[in-house]
Amino acid sequence: MKNSDNLWEKAAHPALAAPPRKNFSLTGRSVAIDPRHNAVRPDLADVRLAEYVFAPHYAAPMTCVVTRSVALHAESSPASEILAELQPGEAFECLEVLREVAWGVSPDRRLAGYIDRDALDQVT
Repeated sequence: MKNSDNLWEKAAHPALAAPPRKNFSLTGRSVAIDPRHNAVRPDLADVRLAEYVFAPHYAAPMTCVVTRSVALHAESSPASEILAELQPGEAFECLEVLREVAWGVSPDRRLAGYIDRDALDQVT
């Protein structure tokens, strides 16, 4: 091609405007992360915890609003332990949607868990 410009390099990509990434190294002891208070699973973690935990995948939270009273469960099963009862108007930071449930964090209560997907707005 005569003028084969790399459009990717020229694009105004948000990642290019971000500050340079920190270098991470394995030093010292591991930090104990409580999965009830931090969105960490063996397969996925909140991207805000990338500096502290290793996970195969990270997700950025999508802030949603609880539309009805709903139980925050420790596991995806509705029969699992109930950690809290979220009320309409509370924020919920959704990290993953799995069929009928959403996994994420209740920032007001500082608890991570699963809630019914249909109790949130903005979840598609």
